[in-house]
Amino acid sequence: MTNHPNQPARVVRTPAIPRRTALKGIGVTMALPMLEAMAGANQALGALTTAGLRSAPAAPTRMAFVFAPNGVNFPNWRPAIDPAATGVLRDFALSPTLEPLAAVRDKINILTGLTLDKARANGDGPGDHARSAASFLTGAQARKTAGNDIRIGISVDQFAAQQIGRRTRLPSLELGCEHGQRAGNCDSGYSCAYSANIAWADEDTPVPKIVDPAIVFERLFGDAASAEERAANLRRRASVLDFVLADSHRLEGRLGAEDRRKLDEYQTSVREIERRVRLAQSEAAKDPTPNYDAPAGVPRSYTEHIDLMYDMMILAFRTDSTRIATFALATEGTNRTFPEIGVTEGHHHLSHHRGEEHMVAQIQKIDRFYVERFAAFVDKLARTPEGDGSLLDNCMILYGCGIGDGNRHNHDDLPIIIAGNAGGHLPTGRLVASPKETPLCNLYVSMLERMGCDIASFGDSTGNLRHLFA
Repeated sequence: MTNHPNQPARVVRTPAIPRRTALKGIGVTMALPMLEAMAGANQALGALTTAGLRSAPAAPTRMAFVFAPNGVNFPNWRPAIDPAATGVLRDFALSPTLEPLAAVRDKINILTGLTLDKARANGDGPGDHARSAASFLTGAQARKTAGNDIRIGISVDQFAAQQIGRRTRLPSLELGCEHGQRAGNCDSGYSCAYSANIAWADEDTPVPKIVDPAIVFERLFGDAASAEERAANLRRRASVLDFVLADSHRLEGRLGAEDRRKLDEYQTSVREIERRVRLAQSEAAKDPTPNYDAPAGVPRSYTEHIDLMYDMMILAFRTDSTRIATFALATEGTNRTFPEIGVTEGHHHLSHHRGEEHMVAQIQKIDRFYVERFAAFVDKLARTPEGDGSLLDNCMILYGCGIGDGNRHNHDDLPIIIAGNAGGHLPTGRLVASPKETPLCNLYVSMLERMGCDIASFGDSTGNLRHLFA
């Protein structure tokens, strides 16, 4: 058939693959990363912009919050800038604690001047650790009680999940490395629920975090309708990939060379994470009493545990299983030790160093350890392709504490880092200094806006951080 000279050339399209396409097997559902075929048009003709061609779907923006306990040693954290400086700075040196971020410096922003006023006593006396965790994502004042009459407020992640969580299979994902106590008095008359949780569905309902990587993996890839089959699969230690193999082969026949490469790379990463999950389960079976309180299946190495949970978050975002996540590295007030980095004294104990040189050196090791793991996570996000860029390009990942200096128990000038470009709306490589007493919740308002939420205020916000976003 010959085209009429005044008609545009006929465009041959490849069949569209819906964004929600998943590989299925017995008791298993495996979501897929973004593929070119999901654009619904022949990628070989991608350079054409003729009216009528469908462009590649825009990648969604993801939002996550990583919580570190017990504050930091602030003199070693804060970059050497004029304490009175405000605005956006690019010419600054990383502090000793933040040096591990050097390789990803151009992919992050360091924020100063933000305050969590509701973590202060405000007439309620001692209890800074409990309040710092409870208020970190809520911006609300916790009712001082060790009983069941807890009250705080909805957290920013759950606020977003209520508005946009229906767009994904999981409205949100809550991760952690320590369960913490669920009831009782954990900090000067405050319920342990405050110290152990950072995500809150409403004023009195904490959202439990998942500590066992195997459970996270199962939530991402298991089929809730086939619990019996899943249990049998786990007992046989079969790979999730083995159960979706036939579906995978059928899909490959519909993909171009680049998409087949992406699918192979993705499946390889899933198999590697699955191997690490199985190894953690095997280690736990050999040693049922690890050196910290955790369920069976948790890696004995804290480094491996943190890295594995970060990788789970990457999988969840990469497959668009969820767009909202929280990760509590430990329970607030934790006194865990860090033998992997040569720290044998408890974290909480060391945070109250009173200027003693030995203790300051130890707490700096802990602070730097957490930053190193976060930097590795950010780097992996940056090396995970998505569309024309990386997964990190479409993320906002906040890292921080609800306490500033752990020795002082202050809640102003909090140590906050935010990584990612938020879909092109968040310039990076900067130090963004806000005026003193700027509410941390102003940042949350801006983040919620970028997620497409209907938001006028949140917590104790007084506006947003317009100078942070483009």
